[in-house]
Amino acid sequence: MQELKPIRVFLEVAALRSFSAAARSLRMTPATVTRTVARLEEDLGHQLLLRTTRQVSLTSAGAVVAARYRTVIEEFDKVTRDLEQDTQPHRGRLSVNAPMSFGMRLMPGLVDSFRLAYPNIALSVTLEDQLIDIVDEGSDLAIRISSPPTDKSTIWRKICEVPRMAVAAPQLFERRNRPNTPDELERDLCLSYSSRETPEVWRFRKGAARRTVTAGASIVSNNGDFLYELALAGAGVAVLPEFIVKKGLRKGQIEQVLPDWETAPLWLSLYYPPYDALPPLVATFTDFFEAYLNDADGFRFASQP
Repeated sequence: MQELKPIRVFLEVAALRSFSAAARSLRMTPATVTRTVARLEEDLGHQLLLRTTRQVSLTSAGAVVAARYRTVIEEFDKVTRDLEQDTQPHRGRLSVNAPMSFGMRLMPGLVDSFRLAYPNIALSVTLEDQLIDIVDEGSDLAIRISSPPTDKSTIWRKICEVPRMAVAAPQLFERRNRPNTPDELERDLCLSYSSRETPEVWRFRKGAARRTVTAGASIVSNNGDFLYELALAGAGVAVLPEFIVKKGLRKGQIEQVLPDWETAPLWLSLYYPPYDALPPLVATFTDFFEAYLNDADGFRFASQP
């Protein structure tokens, strides 16, 4: 809105402490910025800025005005964005958080396809394996691969299951015994996936039989690709998602260990802030995300065997 322009110009000068820097940021001339702030000062009846040859600083009145106007402008912009998303669900900016391995392997193709389908939706994608607080981080949604979630402070939606398997490089068994049952796994060869230093617990099943194995503590990592590279180098056995190991399996670089024993799958879920209703922009991405993964290898949907 045109009547908000002087306020925005003043706030930019106050933030940058420079008329020329504010002019470059706003793509205006320094003279126009100076006149705009002067008119605002005249309208308010207060000097807001102290100008010297070296710097620009706020007066006491300017500090009060900047603090109050800034919250008003931020709230105005937020309401405007929300209204635009409600009326234009295919236009806006979306912030997505994803795990590192999934993000590096799946997100480039997904994002490229999404942008082709929705060119007016801008995406901000951050990758990290630590589960973030999406409210504090300001994300619109987070993708997570984990055990069934128990967090009650967010909304989550299960998209599909992520099959896992125990894998190792063939050369490992040239020097170590090949296990035939989970009980025969050598603990010091079991590479742990964990965000802490505590070893990972593997659960296997074969028909009615159940076995639990506590992996080793000598190598613990919170990144699946790192563990995959270790397994590929012959450092040990790792239990990893199928989407990480499938290429190596096809090439014979790595093999499944205990193929007769099934490892409990993980859940791929979407986490949302506690929305009263899912924003249209988020709903658009959610629907596209689920459809895209339905055609990808390494993920098991309810209708699939």
